[in-house]
Amino acid sequence: MTFQLSTSVEVLHALGVRLREQRLAQSLTQRELAQMSGLSLGALRKLETDGQCSLETLIRVVQALGLLGELDDLFVLKRQSIAQMEQVDLVSRRQRAPRKKAS
Repeated sequence: MTFQLSTSVEVLHALGVRLREQRLAQSLTQRELAQMSGLSLGALRKLETDGQCSLETLIRVVQALGLLGELDDLFVLKRQSIAQMEQVDLVSRRQRAPRKKAS
């Protein structure tokens, strides 16, 4: 599933499903993963069911599943052309307001 045209609810649900699939692929029960990640069983169930959780909960589960490396490319600025790199460089340079002319 690509998230391009998905609603936030659909994205949350898909992430929960993906994490459940990862847990099952590693032959872990919900109780085992909850203990490994330091979460309550209810919090893990809610995450797997509808994707609802805090960012910290998500990271704890990802870490417990050994998938932290999957987040490495998350939100990394992707520069595709020299023109785009120059544009980013211009935006990131410190800009000063123009000086007022003396009357």
